[in-house]
Amino acid sequence: MATRIHATPVLSYSALLPFFSRRATRPTTFRPSPSPCRFVSVSVSSMARRGFSTSPSSSQEDQFASSEELRFEPPLRIVEYPDPILRAKNKRINTFDERLKKLVVEMFDVMYKTDGVGLSAPQVGVNVQLMVFNPAGERGEGEEIVLVNPIVYKASQKTILFNEGCLSFPGIYADVERPASVKIDARDITGRRFKVNLSGFPARVFQHEFDHLQGTLFFDRMTQDVLESIRSELKALEKKYEEKTGKPSPEKIEDYEGIKVVAGFAGR
Repeated sequence: MATRIHATPVLSYSALLPFFSRRATRPTTFRPSPSPCRFVSVSVSSMARRGFSTSPSSSQEDQFASSEELRFEPPLRIVEYPDPILRAKNKRINTFDERLKKLVVEMFDVMYKTDGVGLSAPQVGVNVQLMVFNPAGERGEGEEIVLVNPIVYKASQKTILFNEGCLSFPGIYADVERPASVKIDARDITGRRFKVNLSGFPARVFQHEFDHLQGTLFFDRMTQDVLESIRSELKALEKKYEEKTGKPSPEKIEDYEGIKVVAGFAGR
């Protein structure tokens, strides 16, 4: 994945996460910003407008993935736009068993094989709230990390513009503006709950993968000018889908109504 850094990110080594394509995992330097990003608390309605999931409601509590919904057939493969799987609802996980561990192992396997360092479950056709990553991007190196049921509860006012790409959009790269820092709550592979603060580059990675868990794709967060620059490439992926499946594309960029950017977030 190619990146273009337009502002100096704040980087916490202890919170280091990978980017989602190996092409962007080895930047030359990271320097702390003279003025660290300020976190702000935001209301539930504001978080929803910004595209973030907030604490689950009572109705959401019932939306756990069943054993059948965690079933998969290896080898896993990357789901590409405009497959409707990428827009489907991703259920929360409340069973931390061997099936989940096997899914995580298979996700890491496909991630390494596709030269990635981060991957979300819907990108391999499993609609659950799960992402995996390894900062080193190499099997046997670095640290393999798992996030289950992540929630964003704070975000910085400061935003940074990066040139993003995505394994589900092969060969497409464009600028996306996101908050420089976020605070999240999640569970690990054993179900243990934890909180972590992510800043700069790691926050960027998390937000991209987190968007996948919300059914949001990276072009949803692009300005109209930027979106126009990749329109032909998106149309090519839509045509590829139609030729492969024999079905009409479930969404077309020609019909896209665009987004309204709110404080660096995109709401549809």
